[in-house]
Amino acid sequence: MKILVGLSGGVDSSVAALILKEQGNEVMGATMSIWGKNGIAVSEGHKNACYGPDEQEDIEEARKIANQLDIPYYVFDCSNQYEKIVLENFKKEYLDGHTPNPCVWCNALVKFGILPELAKKNGVEFDKFATGHYARITEENGRFLLKRSVNPKKDQSYFLYRLKQEQLKNIIMPLGEYTKDTIREIAKKHGLNSAEKPDSQDFYGGDYNELLQVEEKEGNIVDTDGKILGKHKGIWNYTIGQRKGLGVSSTEALYVLALKKETNEVVVGFADKTFKKSLIADKLNWIAIDGLTEDRKITAKIRSTQQPVPAIITPCGNDEVQVIFDDMQKSIAIGQSAVFYDGDTVLGGGVIKSSQ
Repeated sequence: MKILVGLSGGVDSSVAALILKEQGNEVMGATMSIWGKNGIAVSEGHKNACYGPDEQEDIEEARKIANQLDIPYYVFDCSNQYEKIVLENFKKEYLDGHTPNPCVWCNALVKFGILPELAKKNGVEFDKFATGHYARITEENGRFLLKRSVNPKKDQSYFLYRLKQEQLKNIIMPLGEYTKDTIREIAKKHGLNSAEKPDSQDFYGGDYNELLQVEEKEGNIVDTDGKILGKHKGIWNYTIGQRKGLGVSSTEALYVLALKKETNEVVVGFADKTFKKSLIADKLNWIAIDGLTEDRKITAKIRSTQQPVPAIITPCGNDEVQVIFDDMQKSIAIGQSAVFYDGDTVLGGGVIKSSQ
């Protein structure tokens, strides 16, 4: 097959391209350029991030990998689309007091959407699009399924739950059967430049205020009774569950419980107040099923680093579901994704709207 591989300059995509070429496929590499000229004044400390001013270094690394593998290499400017799809959503969500996950939207709409589309528009012919994600895609009875990586510590299916059937049928993820250590060993064995390159740790390595580009907006930090404990300079500087850097003193550790845009308040409380039993999710996307028509036992993740936990999911109408957990969950953040699993298979997921 002719396979276009999304090359980031990192070890995972490099080895993905290597594996596919060694299988006898005709492999090409492509990188999406997403760092736009939108007037962001950036600070130091952007290394190991997907979005940042050092993007050209990653492109050159990817080009070197393509040369090592002796495959054609392309760079496509996706910066305008990235700004509209990912950055505008990121900014709106943070200013609303939510905690967005830009990687989820980037994957579904840019990396697996805009990038291969631009490649085809520019005359690059390929049968499948591949990446170095740690997840698996299978086909059962005509439906394409997204499954967890065999290595649960490196599973990235959480970030991919918004992929559509039309996308999944044209995607290959060759690393889903491997551990990270094995991938690095393969890279070292073949002398790839990326063998020792650190993983990207976040989508942006600097201060998020550089992206938000808003003036400080002072407000109150309050407890659950409304008592003023201190001041803040913008609710977007806090996340649900945050404990450090609150700027208020207490006899017991305080955590951020809620961010209220309407009153410009940061609500804090003790650890016991951080636990919730259920959530409502909207903006749903289903992969393994057409939709939810009745209660169903599942496992769910409310953050990427969590292992799936038992829950019952219930349809609520209006493209919403309620998730009731077997055990109380800590720091459920509005704006993050809740992803639903049946064993290793991703049923689908949605964006957390509220919790109780």
